[in-house]
Amino acid sequence: MRSLPYFCRGEVVRGFGRGSKELGIPTANFPDSVVAQLPADIGTGIYYGWACVGSGRRHKMVTSIGWNPYYNNTHKSMETHVIHTFKEDFYGQVLSLVLVGYIRPERSFKSLDDLVTAIHSDIEAAKQKLEQPEHLKLKDDVFFQTAEPEVIMNGH
Repeated sequence: MRSLPYFCRGEVVRGFGRGSKELGIPTANFPDSVVAQLPADIGTGIYYGWACVGSGRRHKMVTSIGWNPYYNNTHKSMETHVIHTFKEDFYGQVLSLVLVGYIRPERSFKSLDDLVTAIHSDIEAAKQKLEQPEHLKLKDDVFFQTAEPEVIMNGH
């Protein structure tokens, strides 16, 4: 994936409403305009990297890009779980991400429990991978110093 690291930003919009309620793993969703601008070599699957809400602190994250086969979605989405506990939701705020690496392809699961287990495994993998020096340096990238909505960047 030559496009990694990939920098993107957009307003957090309401998604399918399953992250917090059904899975117990809250996600922030990007609008279709951000998903549509992903480079061709960033295929569907699970990615890890850094996230920042507004001009706040940077946190580790995992992002699912695709159709969520367990739910048979017909709409491609980009859903991010920021590895941090927020006191309230942040719909309408600007979310800035840098996708650093790839964890696995998206796939379907036999049960909701299997899906939740896989997501927790992805989160643990992201936590470990982001401790590597080459990934840690991206946490303080200049990209995070501005929060203009709908800015899409590849490298910089």
